[in-house]
Amino acid sequence: MAITRRDLLKAGAGLAVVPSFNVFAQSKEAYRLGTLFPMSGSVAELGAVFMNGVMLALEHIKQDNKLSRPIELKAQDSLATPQGGAVGMSRLVNVDHAQYVLLGVTGVSKAAAPIGVRQKVIMMNGGGVSPELGELSPYFWNIIPLADQEIPPAIQWLKTQGKKKVALVYIDDPLGAAVLKQLKAELPKIDGELVGAYSVPPGMEQFAAIAAKIRNTDAEAIYFASYGSQQLQIVKQLRDAGLKQLLMTYSIGSLPSVAKLPEAEGLIFTTQRNDLTLSDSLTSRFINGWREKHKSDPTSYAQNYYNGTLLFAYLLEHLEKKGEPVNGDTLLAALREIRSFNFAGGDIEFSDNATSIMPIQINQVVSGVAKVIG
Repeated sequence: MAITRRDLLKAGAGLAVVPSFNVFAQSKEAYRLGTLFPMSGSVAELGAVFMNGVMLALEHIKQDNKLSRPIELKAQDSLATPQGGAVGMSRLVNVDHAQYVLLGVTGVSKAAAPIGVRQKVIMMNGGGVSPELGELSPYFWNIIPLADQEIPPAIQWLKTQGKKKVALVYIDDPLGAAVLKQLKAELPKIDGELVGAYSVPPGMEQFAAIAAKIRNTDAEAIYFASYGSQQLQIVKQLRDAGLKQLLMTYSIGSLPSVAKLPEAEGLIFTTQRNDLTLSDSLTSRFINGWREKHKSDPTSYAQNYYNGTLLFAYLLEHLEKKGEPVNGDTLLAALREIRSFNFAGGDIEFSDNATSIMPIQINQVVSGVAKVIG
């Protein structure tokens, strides 16, 4: 899927003014769904994938026509920065009066959460993976496995490959700090060792010096934790420097721009279960709808935001049936009451600490395509 900045701005700003996604009861005040995605800058590809998942779900919600009111979409560009997250969230809750906000990227989420909490707005993360996101607030929930869920299976898989020595290249932000902490905790469990950890500031795109340092270790695998154009440069430059060790990362490896890199051949990455072979009607509808629109298979991020949007509709339907008002407290009570939901890709259960419980799968890039290997 070719993505340009113009496309992203169209997807972000244009969608924000779409009047509704339900033709039933147009005279009633709309429910307001907010999105706080990176729609411009070096991480814009993420925002496009996120938004495409939301849009597909809204189309399906409209077709199902189960709600008495339309859903209105309000979109803000987070710029993938804490400041952008704070500004965007403030507008979503104070100006747009969003009742439920989909967001992603760890730094953005941490900046946005206090603002959402003050207004008692439900926030659903489908992109950030720092374990801190499971502890932000009762109003902040995660529909993506966090790093403390993704990394242990990756390390256990590494053990099956007879590899125990890992070097880490990580961005100097909450995501990178979380991955570093998890690797330090998990590698000793397989008698493994973190033989080098190299922090890089956001925006840095020259990695020859780090490649030279890794070459002087006895690393058998290199784990990288970054995003945007930086992660692409890490992969490319490590390979260009002649490093042939196994490359590993978290769910960011599912992005098309990563898989299409020739240097990413063989890359190992973890995601939640994203079984495209499931034949249940919900999963089939999601996959077929995505393929029809985008001529590709959906990534785990597309799945997260599709499901996160469906969740809003599920909660609204539940409250309508009970005759209750829709606000942060009633949405939160409904989420805690129901707990387990049928989503595209399988059921998801939410735990007491606002994280989601789901299986993790191991994926590998083979000839530019992600294949499930464990």
